[in-house]
Amino acid sequence: MAFGLGWFIALVVGLSLSLGLLIIWVGLPMLALMMVAWRFGAMLERQLVRAAFGVRIASPYRRLPEGRNPLTKLKGMAGDPATWKDLAYLAVLFPITLVEFVVSVTVWAATGMLLFMPVIVALDGSGAEVGVGFVSYWAGNPLEALPISVGGLFFLVLAMYVTRIMAIGHSAFAGLMLGPSPSQKENLELRQRTEHLRASRARGVDAAEFERRRIERDLHDGAQQRLLAVAMDIGRARAKLDDDPEGARALIEQAHDGTKEAISELRDLARGIYPAILTDRGLDPALSGLAGRAPVPVEVEVDLPERPPAAVESIAYFIVAESLANIAKYARATRASVRVARDDRWVVVEVIDNGVGGAVARPKGGLAGLADRAATIDGMLIVDSPPGGPTIVRADLPCNW
Repeated sequence: MAFGLGWFIALVVGLSLSLGLLIIWVGLPMLALMMVAWRFGAMLERQLVRAAFGVRIASPYRRLPEGRNPLTKLKGMAGDPATWKDLAYLAVLFPITLVEFVVSVTVWAATGMLLFMPVIVALDGSGAEVGVGFVSYWAGNPLEALPISVGGLFFLVLAMYVTRIMAIGHSAFAGLMLGPSPSQKENLELRQRTEHLRASRARGVDAAEFERRRIERDLHDGAQQRLLAVAMDIGRARAKLDDDPEGARALIEQAHDGTKEAISELRDLARGIYPAILTDRGLDPALSGLAGRAPVPVEVEVDLPERPPAAVESIAYFIVAESLANIAKYARATRASVRVARDDRWVVVEVIDNGVGGAVARPKGGLAGLADRAATIDGMLIVDSPPGGPTIVRADLPCNW
């Protein structure tokens, strides 16, 4: 109420004086200063509403024009409907808060007086009479005043509800006047959605680029080198075929072993791109295969009434694969569990181990890469790994069946 009274006086005096002096040039800068002042007051009121009621009111203001020209910025303020909504709010704030103040004082004073009626009677010594309409009750001593205290409990509940209703009403009115309009809210949500999609797309592109470089590196350092060695062994064997059949035979055996190793590496690389078992049989067998290759016992539970789309299956598979790889490398765990379940329109993937904990999603690390994978379909990944464990990696992947 004090804040509303101060702004009521400031607006009445300031605007009256500014409008009265418009006939000379002094009134115009005074009016501009008043406009800046009430915008600042509205910003402060948003913070007060947030502190008092826990209601966050988004800024409704349009972006001010670029540049350093103050006249252009003042013109932008004057053309913003939110500026005049701020003025209307501050103008009616005093009568509204005055009503709230009177109601609050009335209900809480009545509640306090009724609750402490035995004390009042004991201190006064002459008794007290409490009446509502045509009904009255006389209490001559503290014992006779105890029923009045019981009635005060009813007023206490009433006072709390009245206070809560006024708080809800005040915060709703503040949100209506100081917050963005419905069209602004739609534009803000659309802008936030666009920014989120842009960030998700960028993370998806980075994840795809990282995956391409990994595949290129694995091909160059692994299968390509082995195939090159096989070609050299075959060439040397062909040169020795006539003069040294036994040496040629040994080189051919060596080339044969190198070919098998190259095939194995290519198979592992293909599994890293997209495992065939995932396409043919789904998540449950694919994750069971990962668990079977893990160095610690892994319990797998897949509860999906229907197969999700291929993109969701692929991301879920690689989240589990990377998590189990991290468990094998860093966790020092003795057991782990994998759970994949459907939660309404989401596929929830959880990997839990009893290791030492302390896992952090560092930039360009494995966990950060998993978060980037999940972000490509608007999913999210959470890592909860306090020192000492356990470590929980949870991914929520949106899915439309």
